[in-house]
Amino acid sequence: MKKILLLTGVLLCCLGFAKAQDLKSPNGKLVMKFTLLQDGSPSYSLTYKGKPVIKPSKMGFDLKTKPRDEASGGSDANMEQKNVNLQGSLHSNFTLVSNQTTNYDETWAPVWGEVKTIRNHYNELAVTLNQQQTNRQMVIRFRLFDDGLGFRYEFPTQKNLTYFVIKEERTQFAMAGDHTAYWIAGDYDTQEYDYTTSKLSEIRGIMAKAVTANISQTPFSPTGVQTSLMMKSKDGLYINLHEAALINYPVMHLNLDDKNMVFESWLTPDAVGDKGYMQAPCTTPWRTVLVSDDARDILASKMTYNLNEPNKIKDAASWIKPTKYVGVWWEMITGKSTWSYTNDYPTIQLGITDYTKAKPHGKHGANNANVKRYIDFAAKHGFDGVLVEGWNQGWEDWFGNSKDYVFDFVTPYPDFNVQEIRDYAKSKGVKMIMHHETSSSVRNYERHLDKAYQFMKDNGYDAVKSGYVGDILPRGENHYSQWIVNHYQYALEKAAEYKIMVNAHEAVRPTGIARTYPNLIGNESARGTEYQSFGGSKPNHVTVLPFTRLIGGPMDYTPGIFEMDLSKLNPDNGSHVNSTLANQLALYLTLYSPLQMAADLPENYERFMDAFQFIKDVAVDWDDSKYLEAEPGEYVTVARKAKGTGQWFLGSVGGDNARTSNIKLDFLDKGKTYIATIYADAKDAHYKTNSQAYTIKKVVVTNKSKLSQFVAPGGGYAISFELATKDKTKGLPKL
Repeated sequence: MKKILLLTGVLLCCLGFAKAQDLKSPNGKLVMKFTLLQDGSPSYSLTYKGKPVIKPSKMGFDLKTKPRDEASGGSDANMEQKNVNLQGSLHSNFTLVSNQTTNYDETWAPVWGEVKTIRNHYNELAVTLNQQQTNRQMVIRFRLFDDGLGFRYEFPTQKNLTYFVIKEERTQFAMAGDHTAYWIAGDYDTQEYDYTTSKLSEIRGIMAKAVTANISQTPFSPTGVQTSLMMKSKDGLYINLHEAALINYPVMHLNLDDKNMVFESWLTPDAVGDKGYMQAPCTTPWRTVLVSDDARDILASKMTYNLNEPNKIKDAASWIKPTKYVGVWWEMITGKSTWSYTNDYPTIQLGITDYTKAKPHGKHGANNANVKRYIDFAAKHGFDGVLVEGWNQGWEDWFGNSKDYVFDFVTPYPDFNVQEIRDYAKSKGVKMIMHHETSSSVRNYERHLDKAYQFMKDNGYDAVKSGYVGDILPRGENHYSQWIVNHYQYALEKAAEYKIMVNAHEAVRPTGIARTYPNLIGNESARGTEYQSFGGSKPNHVTVLPFTRLIGGPMDYTPGIFEMDLSKLNPDNGSHVNSTLANQLALYLTLYSPLQMAADLPENYERFMDAFQFIKDVAVDWDDSKYLEAEPGEYVTVARKAKGTGQWFLGSVGGDNARTSNIKLDFLDKGKTYIATIYADAKDAHYKTNSQAYTIKKVVVTNKSKLSQFVAPGGGYAISFELATKDKTKGLPKL
């Protein structure tokens, strides 16, 4: 690891309003300008190669105010403090006290990731501001990387700002034009929407159609959208707005002033409408702006991770392991089987309801025989783990009843023997993966958390998939408010104490926290494969996710569906998976995650064993990644080099329309010959009408080879590269 730190400082105390302060990225292509306006409002702007990215945009906060308790006394000092408390503005009347510039350069190694090492190189400007009327101080820290800008607010220890409540953050992002945006509706409770592509000026008119039904949802504005927000300007700039290091703070949405094309931060409120409860010293998350004239740079950026704190788990590499798994899940999602055990009881009370007297309804998926079938399949084909959902009591009465005590996370149904399954899996060399659905009763989960995690360790479970379906309890709280964000963090840190990896579903979308807590091995936090069973997702959905949801961390998308006609699994399910089979293979590369599921049923894989071979072969942890083609909403092509083995794999996914992918294989090691096994769409493949039409061919390639490959609508292709020997290349064509 290398670190270079250079500091320069300028003291500007009592000089009044300051001149503009410029900050350049290490390569000089990005320039950020900080200015105090005439009214003392902080403002910033950003350019890339001379082109405007963020026009002058204001910064600051509105604070919640209330009169000081009169019982505290009536002295002049107390009255003065009362007036201070009544000052609700923290966005104007500032003077510049000082600024400090820093250059920083280090290289660090993630526990898992797309690359073996990450360079953290930026120039920093920290401005200290003082509000004249209140004598309150605020620091704004800017870090400018070659691929974007991060900035946050810091509140040092001070007499006149100790405990305070944020009414709203007033950070602006003034756009330089009516960009094309790839967006989902702003919502306090869900990210599980399909993406809409439109001009910024069109968001208001489309919003009603963009807000589709969800189990828990709270949209807030006709122009409100979520981060990570991807945009493209008319002159070819790719711009992404997000946040990093979301700790002890509410999620930031963006609300658009569509007359002036200015986004302003919009924080998620709590049950009483407040946005954030703060105690100095404290900081906000980083607000981030990624920008490039090459879409591939957005996908390759590690700025979000770099803005997080280093790994806090000292022995992380010894127990945090990238995992490929199968599971008892898709059969329940499609309705082929169920999470519940019986139809006998109209309501369930744990500890009172006697399941031993209940008659099984016969569709319970998590029974011993069925789970052993998945364990056998995993062992036979080299998968690391098996997830089982619906194993624990309470699923008959788990959702929609505002129920506090839903699950205890340790009591199995009569047909699931924890010890028997544990021993059987161990004998097969397979790890079991735990499932904790909280039904969004976070108090209940915290009540049982230590006992549940200890139960996992006692029975050989090293990873947990947690879920937060439904409206949050305590009632009135939102999934993305400060208090609930803190719950997710608490569960993650508590899991680290027990050496447990976490894959959180319906939780807050990631903001690079996995650098600090790499046991956060996956999240859902977006519209995943399950929605293909709930009516389908747009065929280009998977070409937008890498530019949006995956900016903050990996997604447990659960790919690998081979049977697209779901009526064949359940006659009552009329949904169709809007993807070709080759597209499903490519997702293991294009939707990066150290946690990858082969989500379909074993019997569907057994029908297509030649294609299934790619899922068996593909790695889940990488030494290097090369983005070869990228255009949001249209296509993504990436090649990755497996950690430890050096083997290369490639995946490419397309959108609504057919295309031809033209790439160079110059990422391959020089001087070596490879056999490329190409899994691709057949010429007549189509995500809707001929989704299982694919071809497999082998060709001999080197790093000088060029590939031209057809991609069907909703299609893709995947390639595994094997180092060749002369005897293996005999009879194979050269590319």
